[in-house]
Amino acid sequence: MHFRHLGKSGLVVSELAYGNWITHGSQVEEAQAHACVKAALEEGITTFDTADVYAGTRAEEVLGRALQGERREGLEIFTKVYWPVGPGKNDVGLSRKHIMEGLHGSLRRLGTDYVDLYQAHRYDFQTPLEETMVAFADLVRQGKVLYLGVSEWTAEQIDAAAKLAKELRVPLVSNQPQYSMLWRIIEGKVVPTCEAWGMGQIVWSPLAQGVLTGKYQPGQPPPAGSRATDALGSRFMGRFLDNADLLGRVQQLKPVAAELKLSMAQLALAWVLQNPNVSSAIIGATRPEQVRDNVKAAGVKLSAEVMARIDAVLGPVVERDPSKTVSPPARPG
Repeated sequence: MHFRHLGKSGLVVSELAYGNWITHGSQVEEAQAHACVKAALEEGITTFDTADVYAGTRAEEVLGRALQGERREGLEIFTKVYWPVGPGKNDVGLSRKHIMEGLHGSLRRLGTDYVDLYQAHRYDFQTPLEETMVAFADLVRQGKVLYLGVSEWTAEQIDAAAKLAKELRVPLVSNQPQYSMLWRIIEGKVVPTCEAWGMGQIVWSPLAQGVLTGKYQPGQPPPAGSRATDALGSRFMGRFLDNADLLGRVQQLKPVAAELKLSMAQLALAWVLQNPNVSSAIIGATRPEQVRDNVKAAGVKLSAEVMARIDAVLGPVVERDPSKTVSPPARPG
């Protein structure tokens, strides 16, 4: 495994982080989830990403049990707050009440006294940003949160939060966006803004929900047991699976991967790690062997020629529009 600083902070994270969105507490049995976490640890992954909303809070519980007995100081545990975790009108958003209650719930489920990174899972248009940042700052000063981050925020939102973080003297160090060969919407505005503030990217879906593994063939049904056959996972894949040209172009990357003696997944992961603002790429798994295959992308350097070949193949189907940054739906408020 290779390691990088999270942005310009002093926190060092593994180039590949293990995430349990969709899988733990829902898609795979707990014993299998524990086996995947064990494989991640054995392969040198020290960074683990989750969120309170994943599997209705069960994902945090599974991860906490899977990491039980590990040396806490040797791990970086990340979680998030925003999405509803209960039926009440204050069980959602980035109000002071929900942030405080959310963090304490996460700590209890994860079985830890603190999290290394606490992230705002989306921007909350119905809570003053200052209220949100002061609540986060209080948790930092209490020692329950070491660093702060955001997820799927626009460049303008990140800039405003970073200014408040500087005034409050708390470490806002990261953004967690979707990013892959096919989904590059952060490159135009978000990355330059984060670089200016010393923030790094912890990217999710670097395999474009598995599309970049090459398993989805144009004009053919998804393979049995793949994410596209899962009710939750398939919700996020329509933009890719409904585009035959895109799927065909992904198939054209197989010779590139073969020449480099990489799997398609390793090529996709190595590609996102070529961006110097990317601190870590999150991988998920339903089987330990997937973890062991993916980690081989750490430390891989792709030449400028290879990067240009990838661009030439995918160019017309790459999404770059910064307005595609996910916005949260309306909520009671």
